Formats: sequence, structure tokens, C-alpha cells
Amino acid sequence: MSTQYINPEGIAPPTGYTHVVTTDARKTVYISGQIGIDPQGKIQEGLRAQTIQVFENLKTALASVGATFDNVVKVTYLIVNYKAEDRAIVREIRAQYVNAQHPPASTLIGVQALAMPELLIEVEAIAALE
Repeated sequence: MSTQYINPEGIAPPTGYTHVVTTDARKTVYISGQIGIDPQGKIQEGLRAQTIQVFENLKTALASVGATFDNVVKVTYLIVNYKAEDRAIVREIRAQYVNAQHPPASTLIGVQALAMPELLIEVEAIAALE
């Protein structure tokens, strides 16, 4: 499998993501938006705790198909009542999981609400496998 991470000239350099990711993968994996609920069904409190749980859930989802965060080519973040300081929290936690050398394409969207009122973040991912 060949995956290319491209940051074209003419677009401002990204910080923590890649503008364009191409792959000739044979298998594409679409992971539904993961939320800050632990395996016992408990919603974590606060953006930091929910973000950690989200990434742990993504890690488990990826492992279920033999993938890791190195296979992730696109991530979409939905953050309730987004504020600029939220991005620093998410980036700090994301850095512990995502490939820093080849980060996935990424979109962050501020939203008014998610499926349950206690939820503060939801993250979906697309991975590419051989």
C-alpha cells in the first residue's frame, strides 16, 4: 500500500494535520463518531477526559480490524460550543495517538450539541489498509 501525505505550495503550512492524503489501499475502514463513554457506559466528565476516552475508543475500533493510528488518513472532530482553547486540549491528547510525522487530513467543526447533552466531543476516522 502506498500512502502520500501532501502539503501543496500555495496553501498555508498545516499544524498537526496534512492538507491532502492519497492512498491506493485495498480496504477502507470508516469508523463512526466515537464519544467519551467508557466500556461500562459511563460518560467521562470534561473535555480532556472525554477526548482521552474518544481516542481510546478509536484505538479499540482500529485494532478490531487490524489497524493502528498509522493507518488513519482522515479525522473529523466535532466539539460542542467550540472555543479556541479547546483546540489545545484536543491537540495535546491527539499527539499521543496520531502519527506526528504523517498526520491524517483533518477537519474540526464547532457544533451546538451532540446526541446526548453531556457529550462535548465526537471524533470519526477513516483508515486505509492493504
